[in-house]
Amino acid sequence: MTGHHRRVSGATGHLGLCTDLYELRMVASYLQQGMTAPATFSLFIRPNAARPWYVALGIERVLELLPSFTFGPEELDELERLGIDRPVREALAAWQVDAGELWAVPDGTVVLAQEPLLEMTAPLPIAQLLETAVVNLVQYPTLVATKAARCELVADGRKLADFGFRRAHGLETGVEAALAAYVGGGFATSNVEAGRRFGIPTTGTMAHSYVQASTDEREAFRRFATDHPEHSILLVDTYDTVRGVRRAIEVCQELEIQPRGVRLDSGDMGALAVEARRLLDDAGYADATIFASGGLDEEEIHRLVTEGAPIDGFGVGTALTVSQDHPGLDIVYKLVEYDARPVAKFSGVKSTFPGRKQVFRRGGAPTDDVLSLRDATEEGRPLLQSAWQDGERLLEDEGVATVRDRVRAGLDTLPDAWRRPPYVEQAPLPTIGRCLDELTEEVRHAVVDDE
Repeated sequence: MTGHHRRVSGATGHLGLCTDLYELRMVASYLQQGMTAPATFSLFIRPNAARPWYVALGIERVLELLPSFTFGPEELDELERLGIDRPVREALAAWQVDAGELWAVPDGTVVLAQEPLLEMTAPLPIAQLLETAVVNLVQYPTLVATKAARCELVADGRKLADFGFRRAHGLETGVEAALAAYVGGGFATSNVEAGRRFGIPTTGTMAHSYVQASTDEREAFRRFATDHPEHSILLVDTYDTVRGVRRAIEVCQELEIQPRGVRLDSGDMGALAVEARRLLDDAGYADATIFASGGLDEEEIHRLVTEGAPIDGFGVGTALTVSQDHPGLDIVYKLVEYDARPVAKFSGVKSTFPGRKQVFRRGGAPTDDVLSLRDATEEGRPLLQSAWQDGERLLEDEGVATVRDRVRAGLDTLPDAWRRPPYVEQAPLPTIGRCLDELTEEVRHAVVDDE
C-alpha cells in the first residue's frame, strides 16, 4: 500500500529460500519428472465459528513478493548443502516468477471462510514453491485486521489505539500489526516506526514508571503536565485510581491548564470511569477525556459500551497484536487444477473444491455470496480480480486510505448477529454454485468412487 517504505525483501534480496524444505523436495521431483504444466492453487480459510468473517489483507505483500522470489549465489549454496541436485540448482538459478496469473480479492475485502482470497496459476514447480511465503504474507495481516475490525464495530465510534508493539512476535511483526490494525479498525498506534512508514496517527501518554520515579504522584503529574501540556493525559491508577483522579485535577487547577484527560489501566473500568467522569465534570473539566487500557478486547469493550461506561477511547494491546482469543487462521493453499485437470481433496472437514473459482456477491453483503467456477454465469459482483499476469502487475497499489474505505464499506453490510458478541454458533459459508457442485461430484467420482 502506498505510503510505506519497506518492500518485502531478504538479506540478499532473493527470497527463494522463504519456503519449507518439503516444498523444495517436491519441486526437485517435479523438475526431474518433467511435471511443469500450469497448476492453480487456491488460498482460503477453513471455517471456524470464532470468526464469522475476515478482512482480507496481504495481497499487496504477495504482489511485492513475486519479482523477488529468486535464488542468488548464497541461496544456491544453501541448496547444495541441503543435497539438492545440480540440474535442479541450475534450473532454480534461472528461476523467475514471470509466467502465469494471479487472481485476488483487493486488500480490505470482507470475505467468508471457503472463499478464495487469491488463486495462483503458474508452472507447477513455481506455484508450489510459493506456498509457504504466500500463506505467511496473507495470514497475519488478515488475522490482525479482522480482530481490529471486531473491536471497531463494538467501540461504537469511540477512539481506538494499538498498544501491542511490545507483545508482538518480533519488531517487524509489530510494525505490520500496527498497519493491519489501522486498516481494519482505524486504530491509532503507539508504534512510532509504523507511524513513520505508513503515516498512521501515533498516540501515547505515560507509564507507571514515570509516576514511581517521582517522590509522589502529584509531583509526577505536575512535571508531565508542565513538560507536555498539549498531551496531558495522566495515568491515574498507579496507587489508587480515584485518588489519582483527584490529584490530577488538583495539579491542573494549580497549573491553570485544561487537562486532556486521564487513563485508566486496571480495576473495574466501568465503575472507575463513572467516578472519574463525575470528578472531572465537578471540577469544570467536562472536555477532559477518559481513556481505558489494560487487558481489553472486543468482548470487554462491548460490555463497557453496552453498560454505558463514560469511556471515550480504548487502548488494545496483546489481544489485538496476537489475536489472543484466536491466534491463528486455518489458512491453506491447495491445488485445485493441474494441466487443465480439476483436482480436489476428499478428506472430511479438510475436503476442498476443484477448479479455478470466483466469488459472486449478490446484494452487496457477504450473506448471499455464491462460490462458483471462475467462468460461471452467476448473479452478483465478482470479488476476485486479475491482479498479475506473466510478470506484469495488473492490480494497482491503491493506498492505505482506499483500503480502509473498502473495509468500512464491507463492515457496514454485515448483519447485526455478525457484528458484536455473542456472534454466531456456526461459521457462515457461501452458497455453492451449481456448476461447482457438479464439477465436485465429477471429480469425486473419478478419484474416489470409480474403483
